[in-house]
Amino acid sequence: MAERMGLENLGVDGMLGAASALSGSAEDYVNQPAIEMSWAIKAYDHAETYFNLLCAVDPALLRLTPEDDEIYAKCRESFPALDLRQIHEGDLKSTEAKEKWRSFCNTFEGKIQDFNFGTLLRLDSSLDYAEENTILVTRIQFFAIEIGRNREGLNSDIRNKYKATPKTKSS
Repeated sequence: MAERMGLENLGVDGMLGAASALSGSAEDYVNQPAIEMSWAIKAYDHAETYFNLLCAVDPALLRLTPEDDEIYAKCRESFPALDLRQIHEGDLKSTEAKEKWRSFCNTFEGKIQDFNFGTLLRLDSSLDYAEENTILVTRIQFFAIEIGRNREGLNSDIRNKYKATPKTKSS
């Protein structure tokens, strides 16, 4: 496990320093605005790129990962009644939903790069990204829901309703 995480290059001093830092109180750590801004830019760029793809390509033809078939099958097996057209916060964030989603997400650890990275998801599949139509989810939740929307034809009208926009400079 240490080799997979790159810890073999830390050395004794590095490991002692890491152990010391990890033994501290969580309250000692504060969010750094520069890191938060960097994450927000990356999440926005991902959302903008994905929506432009929906505007330009038939979503039924999109493959978001090499594991699309497995992700879709596991999602529908785990959440057969989930309405992909209109996601509600409780579908993802209620206590019961969190437990089910945690189990689902962990299935893809090691299979999907950055499977637990924060990603923006549209709540209503017929609308663009906007503050009132966006929620933060893990990357694997994004893939599960958007692969399902693409396969079930729920993103098909996006091309008729919206046009791709030139990528903005976020840096």
